[in-house]
Amino acid sequence: QVQLVESGGGSVQAGGSLRLSCSASGDTAGTNYMAWFRRAPGKEREGVAVIYTGDGIPYYADSVKGRFAVSQDNAKNTLSLQMNMLKPEDTAMYYCAARQRGRYYNAGYLTGRPELFGFWGQGTQVTVSS
Repeated sequence: QVQLVESGGGSVQAGGSLRLSCSASGDTAGTNYMAWFRRAPGKEREGVAVIYTGDGIPYYADSVKGRFAVSQDNAKNTLSLQMNMLKPEDTAMYYCAARQRGRYYNAGYLTGRPELFGFWGQGTQVTVSS
C-alpha cells in the first residue's frame, strides 16, 4: 500500500503561482508512475502531468504545457507541481496519484487513464480568480 498526502493548494489571482507537493509513504518502491490529476466542478477528472519514476521524464497535458512543471525527489519520496501563469480555468481539486508496478505504458497515455492508478491522495484545492 502507498499513502499519498497533498499540500500547497490555495487561492491566487490569475497570473500567479502555486506549488503543490505530494508526500508518499509506504511501499513506494512498488510504484513506477506518479501523476497529478485535477477535477473541476462539473467536469471529468483530467490528467495534468505523469512522470515515469524510472527516467524522471514527465508528460504534460496540452492545457498546462509551458506553465506547469513536475519534479520528483526520490530521496524524500515527494512529487511536486510548480504551477505558473495560473488561469481561472486551472481552478480544480488537484490529486496526486501513483501506479503500482506492472505493465509499461507511455506516460502520455496514462494522463487519460486515471483508472490505471491505484493509489490516490485526498486532494488539495486550487482556486484562481480573474
